[in-house]
This record gives sequence, C-alpha cells and structure tokens, in this order.
Amino acid sequence: MHKHYNGLKTAALFGGIFGLLLLVGAGLASYTNNSSFILLFALLGLATTFYSYWNSDKLAIRAMNAQPVTPEQAPWLYQTVQELSARADQPMPRLYVSPTMSPNAFATGRNPSHAAVCVTQGITQLLDERELRAVLGHELMHVYNRDILTSSVAAAIAGVISTIGQMISFGAMFGGNRDSEDRGSGLGMLAAALLAPLAASVIQMAISRTREFDADQDGSELTGDPLSLASALAKIEQGVAQAPMAPTKDMVNASHMMIANPFGGLNLRQMFSTHPSTADRIMRLEQQAQRMGQ
Repeated sequence: MHKHYNGLKTAALFGGIFGLLLLVGAGLASYTNNSSFILLFALLGLATTFYSYWNSDKLAIRAMNAQPVTPEQAPWLYQTVQELSARADQPMPRLYVSPTMSPNAFATGRNPSHAAVCVTQGITQLLDERELRAVLGHELMHVYNRDILTSSVAAAIAGVISTIGQMISFGAMFGGNRDSEDRGSGLGMLAAALLAPLAASVIQMAISRTREFDADQDGSELTGDPLSLASALAKIEQGVAQAPMAPTKDMVNASHMMIANPFGGLNLRQMFSTHPSTADRIMRLEQQAQRMGQ
C-alpha cells in the first residue's frame, strides 16, 4: 500500500500544469483578441510529443548508443528480468546495454508490450547482483506504472506553455497599441510569458520526482528488497559524481528516464532536478524495509 500518496500528488500537479495552460491561453486570447492560433500551436506540441512517446524506446536507446543483448551474452541479466517480469505477470521487455561507464539505468517504451530496459556498462561493474536486481525492479515498475505516458503528457503541456510564452513575449514587446493602458497590459503579459514556462517546468519536474518515489516503492515490493535499492542508489550517486554523462541535447531529453541524475552536480537547485534527492529516497526505502520486517 502506498504511504506517500504519490498518485494523488501527480494528479494535483497535472491540475496545476493544466491550470497554467488555461491561464496563459486566456491571457493571450485577451491580449490579441484572437485565440484561434492557440489551438494550432497546442496541436503542434501534442503531435511532437506523441511522436516522441510513440518512439520513446528508439529515441532513448539511440541517445545512449545502447546495443541489444541476448540470453547468451548476459545470462544473469536476462534471467533476472525474466523472473521479475513473470512475478509482475507482465511481458518481458527487450534488454540493452550501453557502453558508457557512467553508472545508470532506464526503462522506456509506450507500454509493457513495447518496452525496453537499458543498463550501462558502468552500473553492471559497480553494483552487486542484489543491488542490480533491485535497480531492474525499479525500472520495470516505470513501464508497468505507465510513467512514460505520464512524463510525455507533462512534457507536451509544458512545451505548449513555453511556445505560447514565446509568442506572448514577441507580441508584448513588438505588437499592440502604444497608449499607457496597452503598455501596462503588454508588460503584464510579458511577465506572464517569462514566469509561466518556468512554473510549468518546475511542475513537470515535480511530476517526475513523484514517479521516481513510486517506482522505488513498487520496485522494492516486486523484488522484496528495498535495502538493496537504497544501497544501489548511494553507490550510483557516487559513481555518477566520478563519471558524469555529457549533457548533450539527446541526453538532457532522456535524463528524466534515468534512475539517477546522470549529470552529477550540474543541477544546482533541487527544484530544477527531475529526481528526488538520494537521501530522501534512501530514507523512504529504509522505512519501507522496516514495514516489511527487514
């Protein structure tokens, strides 16, 4: 049973980001007296995100330069994912290994039947078998909880808000009449244009953090071993600090899928991180272990 109400938190955050979208759209319609183009940009943003969601497994795998592995190439890895998938009564995803030495793992795919789990070479060398099994359980629960859909919808709405914000900025600076009332209105819309995309990004990242907490909890219930996941997270954080991934555009777009922030200390403020702090995650996992009598 969930103790942290992360599903409710996610619903509340979605309500907030939808509210931002409606607020920005209403402001733009009022300022321009023409709201028809809002629909055009909204559909464009949703279409782009749908494409990313539908092809999320290919895009993320390509960003990591990962290669598929067979049971012969990685027998323990294959058998472990097969066992956990069977325990969850779900299809087994495709397995990939990325050659990077930065320790991390992710799952992607639009549904359990079109999913992939990827681990880096670094994480297979850093963790022991119990810890790696706990990480795999976490990643499988991202797929089974439909977190790829959740993050795609959040990204779509945030993208639409950002696009509208850019349009408002342009209109407020260069459009409209020049009397004092319109100048005041323009400045107000410019402020909204700057703040709304920032707020949408913060909410989007907060949604990602709640899904990480859920995957920690559900994955530990699947494996029955929350303490091994706690140990793995501590090791991964240290390993990433020593060997962070380069923040390329493709990697930044895929970073929210990783079990840990792949860029080490580059996220200077926790509010702008797609991942909860490792200390908070470990604390919750230790509490879960106590409830399970461990």
